[in-house]
Amino acid sequence: MDVTPLSLPDLKLVTPRVFRDHRGFFLETYQEARYEAAGISARFVQDNHARSTRGTLRGLHYQAVPGQAKLVRAVLGRVFDVAVDIRPGSPTFGKWAGVELDAETHQQLFIPVGFAHGYAVLSEVAEVEYKVTSYYDAAQELSIRWNDPELGVAWPVAEPVLSPRDEAAESFTSFRARVGR
Repeated sequence: MDVTPLSLPDLKLVTPRVFRDHRGFFLETYQEARYEAAGISARFVQDNHARSTRGTLRGLHYQAVPGQAKLVRAVLGRVFDVAVDIRPGSPTFGKWAGVELDAETHQQLFIPVGFAHGYAVLSEVAEVEYKVTSYYDAAQELSIRWNDPELGVAWPVAEPVLSPRDEAAESFTSFRARVGR
């Protein structure tokens, strides 16, 4: 596999080796020793799977305590995946990076603890699977507004389909004040 560092520290794009033949394809989607050798040392404890239709935007979500690293991939369709650095001491605090993930390239996005995460569905339907390093806890799950002007994420959808929770997400200004930055 190839691991490419992205513009934000510790954010990585993983391109696995895919073996294709007349029957289809085979790939390893995770192997702890290889990921550790590539600088991704995370203990994943839960796998999640979401299915969404074109124009759906999920995010920007994060777990407050203890935080959650994620290894994200599209297993069907195509998404624009975004990570925002929300680590108060980081020199890239409030900066974002986005990549397209799709079921053809099988690329994965590794998102370390301290990032908010979201994605927009670009295909008719998309299924996204992701590993996380801490168990889901509804009391610790928070959201930052997907279209916050201070963040300026260049989403490829103008009028996304949102959940009520994402519609009511806090502003980045409010988040910044809460974390003392």
